[in-house]
Amino acid sequence: MSKDTGGPAFPATNHHGHKLEGMTLRDYFAARVMQGLLATDIDCGPKYAQIIADNAYGLADAMLKARGQE
Repeated sequence: MSKDTGGPAFPATNHHGHKLEGMTLRDYFAARVMQGLLATDIDCGPKYAQIIADNAYGLADAMLKARGQE
């Protein structure tokens, strides 16, 4: 599955002039969404791990779309 990633979240250049891209904006958004979800009182046991991850990436995709990136 090829999704638009929104590009690098924190692009930088090291002291040798090499481009460092790090995580994608999509991964950054999903991580922040997941952090917010897990800060609530939802049941986040292993039984729900895939559902939580899917929801986090679903919201990240919506954020990219809202930015006009997807």
